[in-house]
Amino acid sequence: MANLNTPAESDTSPVSDPQDWVGLELWLRSEVPDLDGPLQVEQFTGGHANLTYCVTVGTTELVVRRPPFGDIAPGAHDMAREFRVLRGLGPVFDPAPRALAFCDDVSVIGAPFLVVERRRGLVVRDVIPPGLAELPDAACRVSMALVDALAELHAIDAAEVGLERLGRPDGFVERQLAGWHDRWHRIRGGTAELGLFDRVHERLGATRPPTTRVSILHNDYKLDNAMFTPGDPDRVSSIFDWDMATLGDPLVDLGTLLGYWKEPADPTDRAPTIALDMTGFPSRDSIVERYAAAGHDVEHVQWYEAFALWKHAVVLAQLNHRFVVGDSTDERLRVLGDHVEPILALTDSLV
Repeated sequence: MANLNTPAESDTSPVSDPQDWVGLELWLRSEVPDLDGPLQVEQFTGGHANLTYCVTVGTTELVVRRPPFGDIAPGAHDMAREFRVLRGLGPVFDPAPRALAFCDDVSVIGAPFLVVERRRGLVVRDVIPPGLAELPDAACRVSMALVDALAELHAIDAAEVGLERLGRPDGFVERQLAGWHDRWHRIRGGTAELGLFDRVHERLGATRPPTTRVSILHNDYKLDNAMFTPGDPDRVSSIFDWDMATLGDPLVDLGTLLGYWKEPADPTDRAPTIALDMTGFPSRDSIVERYAAAGHDVEHVQWYEAFALWKHAVVLAQLNHRFVVGDSTDERLRVLGDHVEPILALTDSLV
């Protein structure tokens, strides 16, 4: 097992969630080879949903990921899917971290979990961190590196990496429209009144463009789900959070990236989970142009951006709901519900 303990920015804190670390240690020592030394656990602080831990055994660092506590929407936080995707992509797509083990025995820590290698690097979350910020054109370079990695992912033949059965691309977008609509009404309890969310849903369904190409989708592609090599803003060293990966129209990923991409003139905060001031970053139009330059079709991309924003409103509602019902004590989730209606209004203007 390689020792991945190289200098970089710390993104961990003491563990705040209750877990059976004794059970985890026993399982790791039986399933992951070459572990020797005492076990220490810290928690990664950046995410809002899945719980991700840095587990150090002697000098070897591992990443352990499990779903959040509380009610889980069907198909969400799928650790088995993430493990399968990383196993397939690892040999051909450098930003995919190496998958090491998967456990579906919930008696070990209370939920399924996967184990991947720890990669060190810099995440652009609240600011461009030292190690990148002082380099020329850092904002533009990390942005274009992120787009280039997406274009590379979408060029991979799923069958060649054993992922041709990862999803059902026929009808994928229709199922997404229905599934996210159902999530919204499970959170909000349903209503007889046809609200803005439902009106936008109807228009998205009526104007949905045809799918002309299928690729592997990350399905939550954004700047803070990537990590960059210190001193090299042109290289994405790792991409995180593959639990929703599937097969479908690649413009779903590009639309997601655009949905999170802020511009100073935006009428509302389209990505409240991202605190980064993106003044000086490339425009959304520049992102689209860079992706198209790799040979990918970008027709109808505005529909996919609207679709992404509509889904993001559901995600914010879910996260806020977890705080409201006591499934999370993360104070960041308290205010996310305030952003739902403004984002739906923005979506309404794009469809």
